[in-house]
Amino acid sequence: MEKFTTLTSLAAPLDRTNVDTDQIIPKQFLKRIERTGYGDFLFFDWRRTASGDPDPSFVLNDPRYKGAQILIAGKNFACGSSREHAAWALSDYGFRVVIAPTFADIFFSNAGKNGIVLARLSETQVEELLSNAGTIPGYQLTVSLQDQTVTDGRGFKASFEIDSFRKYCLLEGLDDIGLTLRHTDALDKFETGHDHATWLKAKIA
Repeated sequence: MEKFTTLTSLAAPLDRTNVDTDQIIPKQFLKRIERTGYGDFLFFDWRRTASGDPDPSFVLNDPRYKGAQILIAGKNFACGSSREHAAWALSDYGFRVVIAPTFADIFFSNAGKNGIVLARLSETQVEELLSNAGTIPGYQLTVSLQDQTVTDGRGFKASFEIDSFRKYCLLEGLDDIGLTLRHTDALDKFETGHDHATWLKAKIA
């Protein structure tokens, strides 16, 4: 997992509340066995018309937000099912940060495990950012995980809370596998110091 310290990027405004995981990544795309390739299907039903063409009215199809790595959304983001694919799709598309007033609990955990910083700000603060991103050309935000702040270089500054363990993992670029691998030496020592065959025979007996 890529380390996260500070990011300055274009911000894309998704001015919708209660965005559920079925919209983030529709069910027909969950058959893939890899964690990659989901970015093409992010918000698929909103990004495409019934004929399959890009919908020019959807924010991510607007050239002004091409390359945005920060997504601003309304409250209760990623509610619905617990599919981790929602975090995979956002990450694969290129988003490193999502800013919203509230997030679904399971998604909050899944996002952190996939290198995405979730910044919970007040509804008033999010409304201001949505307005700025929608009206100011090339609007950028800077998100500092170390300082736990969101700033825009225009006077906006807000702080967000994050669990200390999740913050540590994001700063160090550690997912669940990475955390386990930090104990490789201890695991190897345990494996070489125990006769597992004898233990298995004893359990079977």
